Amino acid sequence: MTGIVYLNDRFVSEPDARISVYDGGWLHGAGLFETMRAENGCVFRLESHIERLRRSASKLLMAIEPEALPDRNVFAELLERNSLKAARVRLMVTAGSMRGHRTTDNSDFTVCATVADLSPYPADFYEKGVPVIICDFRISPSDPLAGHKTTCYLPRLLGLRQAQQGKCVEALWFTTANRLAEGSISNVFIIKNGVLNTPPLDTPVLPGITRGIVLEIARQIGIEVQECPLTVNDLLDADEVLLTNAIMQVMPVIRVEKHDIHNGRAGPLGKRLLQEYRTRVKEECMSK
Repeated sequence: MTGIVYLNDRFVSEPDARISVYDGGWLHGAGLFETMRAENGCVFRLESHIERLRRSASKLLMAIEPEALPDRNVFAELLERNSLKAARVRLMVTAGSMRGHRTTDNSDFTVCATVADLSPYPADFYEKGVPVIICDFRISPSDPLAGHKTTCYLPRLLGLRQAQQGKCVEALWFTTANRLAEGSISNVFIIKNGVLNTPPLDTPVLPGITRGIVLEIARQIGIEVQECPLTVNDLLDADEVLLTNAIMQVMPVIRVEKHDIHNGRAGPLGKRLLQEYRTRVKEECMSK
């Protein structure tokens, strides 16, 4: 069945969803995107995702007003038109046409939203945990794209390829100063002596929406939280290691390279945070 997408204020069939060959996203990767989760026909924390995209647009492209982006009603209709209740939702904004050497300062945005079957990670990943590798690549604090979710995504895909070649689920990135940063597609947490630690945003790391919710939940249930610089020794010495993003939610790591975490088993605090997170998603999506 042909799907329906939202493109520049219109719902169109996938074959009819076309953009200019001069689009800045196509030509130069000048674009941003958000990957979101929908349940019960509702996009979880949509407003937070929209606000993050707008902050990045203001810094990297140009300011974009909320009314230029699809709202909750548009996403609800997009899900309905595709007969989906639970879905992986993607919103992409690019610099628009750059024909004739136009710059992002005077070009119109291209706005596109798509939905697809959620296809969750296997249950075994949460029950038994997953292995990860340490990526060969490094994040530079001077990189203007660091901390933003841009369509210049090839380096992250190459990191994931390294993970897959090592039969792992994720590749962890460090900075050029050897500080733990994030995964190719996730934020990372370590638990030590009952304290939940994660790299601060100025590491730099992406201000993950799921990351923020996990910190919010941890504080509410009485888990001490620290956003602090972390090293490879902190990682390997952790009692538990967790990965977070909108689709995986909260996933336990049981091995880094050849080093076991929590004796190669998913730990109790990670399981509790996952349970609390899933409850939060269910409650908020049911109430919309």
